[in-house]
Amino acid sequence: MPAGLDIFVIVLVVLFFVVAASVLKIVPQGFNYTIERLGRYTRTLKPGLAILTPFIETVGHKINMMEQVLDIPSQEVISKDNAMLTVDGVAFFQVLDAAQASYEVHNLHRAMLNLTMTNIRTVIGSMDLDEVLSERETINARLLHVVDEATNQWGVKVTRIEIKDITPPRDLVEAMGRQMKAERLKRAEILEAEGSRQSEILRAEGEKQGAILAAEGRKEAAFRDAEARERAAKAEAEATTMVSKAISEGNVQAINYFVANNYVDALKELATSPNQKVLMMPIEAANLIGAIGGIAELTKEAFGKDDDKKGGSGSVPRT
Repeated sequence: MPAGLDIFVIVLVVLFFVVAASVLKIVPQGFNYTIERLGRYTRTLKPGLAILTPFIETVGHKINMMEQVLDIPSQEVISKDNAMLTVDGVAFFQVLDAAQASYEVHNLHRAMLNLTMTNIRTVIGSMDLDEVLSERETINARLLHVVDEATNQWGVKVTRIEIKDITPPRDLVEAMGRQMKAERLKRAEILEAEGSRQSEILRAEGEKQGAILAAEGRKEAAFRDAEARERAAKAEAEATTMVSKAISEGNVQAINYFVANNYVDALKELATSPNQKVLMMPIEAANLIGAIGGIAELTKEAFGKDDDKKGGSGSVPRT
């Protein structure tokens, strides 16, 4: 075979493979290819085998349609109360329209990165330091809403934006630690004061109840004493009436009983006095014995009358 024919066959084979490579396209799963005809977008290839028009249609962009992660580098942000913070984060997004992601924005990843970083500064700059440190979920929600709305025209869906770290300056961290310690001490003192207050209230309530019960006891005792004095006075009045009646009937012994009774009561009070150690009685013993003798005579008469009554009622006449 002539050498010229061999070269021609080799050229044909190479040309065949070049044409086949430009005509047959295999799109892997998770990707979409944009097709341009003479430099103009015409269609989008889905995963699988596709045939292009040779030398006229070409692949414009190969777009990853899977959910992707975008790391947001650390940046310094000034809060509303002029606190300098170092903030970083992460964003999750997914391309929904390969044509828009290819032709509506140049360098999609860089555009999303700058958009997210700018909005982080905007959101945190509108909040105080305490809000930034305590309301991270609010920051994430606001960032997601703003960035997702801005990237809709790029054919992108932002699924999540998370702030990873918020780092205040060292001196601010130390000041926050001192503030937290002071706040805890303040709360401890408040709780201790509240406990003392409750203890004083309970003690006062107990003393009040004790005073009320003591007053109730004194009231009851006074009532009992008054009742006893009333009964004693009543008995004394009845005894005086009986003695007066006996005197009016001419019974001299009743007078002796009355005087002796009062005499004995007076001696008893003198004997029981705490200030009396020695008792001097400049009295005649015969008078005291006579008074006691009068009491004995009254007793005999009383028992004698009772015996007569019992004997009269107890005698049974014989037949």
